[in-house]
Amino acid sequence: MRTNYELRYASNPEDAKHYDTARLRRDFLIDRLFTTNEVNMVYSMYDRMIVGGAMPSGEELKLEAIDPLKAPHFTTRREIGIYNVGEGEGTVRVGKETFELGFKEALYIGSGDRDVFFSSKDASKPAKFYFNSTTAHTSYPCRKITKEDAISVHMGSLEMSNERTINKMIVNQVLPTCQLQMGMTELSTGSVWNTMPAHTHSRRMEAYFYFEVPEGQAVCHLMGQPQETRHIWMQGDEAVLSPEWSIHAAAATHNYTFIWGMGGENLDYGDQDVVPITELR
Repeated sequence: MRTNYELRYASNPEDAKHYDTARLRRDFLIDRLFTTNEVNMVYSMYDRMIVGGAMPSGEELKLEAIDPLKAPHFTTRREIGIYNVGEGEGTVRVGKETFELGFKEALYIGSGDRDVFFSSKDASKPAKFYFNSTTAHTSYPCRKITKEDAISVHMGSLEMSNERTINKMIVNQVLPTCQLQMGMTELSTGSVWNTMPAHTHSRRMEAYFYFEVPEGQAVCHLMGQPQETRHIWMQGDEAVLSPEWSIHAAAATHNYTFIWGMGGENLDYGDQDVVPITELR
């Protein structure tokens, strides 16, 4: 196995509005998450969130404590949210506990000194483990979460091209966490817009992971300050960082699913500064 990581530093919005396409993609897009028998991650200075992916095939992959953590275990001072977004079933081993994850099932791992390992049941159909991790001040129990456990909210309409189901899975109404919140939004056939009207939340940063994007289709992710927006074209199985000053919305050429993860000052899902659509620039 191999572990790859990179650091991403925070940007001043006054600087970011002058970035060209290449710079926007270099600073915010995460386009390498799943490679066979590797663990890939980005350590972001936005609320020190780590965004990563692991795809085991025929061997067990360890979630190593990368050097910037300066800790004996990855989870020594961190909590983790994990989703299996691959076609095959997988297993996550946390110390002496073992959790089986099927497609679109999630796992919360609380902080503590123990190792975490990823494996797939079938090497020919590997699981893909997408994860977000934030710093943690308290250790909470590990727990598997399915869509049946989630707080699911149906929103939007086909007429507005944004009919979708928001599955709040790793949120404080479902289980205790320190600061991490994660969920999965599924767009209905014929709908392509998410998170519209757009919003910011200066108390939290966010990361979006797009999947179930068919081959040959793409997602146009919108970011930037509400009156100074930018866009990043993305493929399936890619993630993007969203600073606290940035909107985070998208439209695609096909319906899709995305996982949102947040970390920051509070656990209030509704803490948003909504921007009227007509005021976006």
